[in-house]
Amino acid sequence: MVARSKRIGEDRLIKKYPNRRLYDTQTSTYVTLADIKGLVMGGETFKVLDAKTEDDLTRNILLQIILEEEACGAPVFSSQMLSQIIRFYGNSMQGLMGNYLEKTMQSFVDIHNKLGDQSKGMGAGSSPEAWAQMLNLQNPMMQGLMGNYMDQSKDLFVKMQEQMQGSQSLFTGFPFPQTTPKTEKE
Repeated sequence: MVARSKRIGEDRLIKKYPNRRLYDTQTSTYVTLADIKGLVMGGETFKVLDAKTEDDLTRNILLQIILEEEACGAPVFSSQMLSQIIRFYGNSMQGLMGNYLEKTMQSFVDIHNKLGDQSKGMGAGSSPEAWAQMLNLQNPMMQGLMGNYMDQSKDLFVKMQEQMQGSQSLFTGFPFPQTTPKTEKE
């Protein structure tokens, strides 16, 4: 079979068949979750569609990869963190929580990229061993970066709360009980 060329601006298409096999339409080959993980690690954009219904299954496949990774080795998510995330489902703050986590993750990626840029100047490679050695040597610097990251994360959350409080004025025409802010004298 001849592999089809990818059109510019088009996501790589992976089809999932009823037999649970994944088919990469770009390479005309069946792929595994490990192959999909490789696409993620390589920064490749892709979409997984159900071959029969055309439903987008990309999130489901990514969650399967996370589940496999969490089951092997050192997990990223603690049971407490997962429980807290689950509590936000169905909560009025669910949408904000997703946005908050996404922005927090982006801040973390930005810090990681800055460290990567700095490590290039020091001659350190990108292997896990090199990162561990650099982080052990740079512990005070890392603590400072993580402190800045946590401050940014906290500021982002406070801004979200302020936006939520500001949005209450949108609903003044509805018969909801109105609360007035307390003054310092009260």
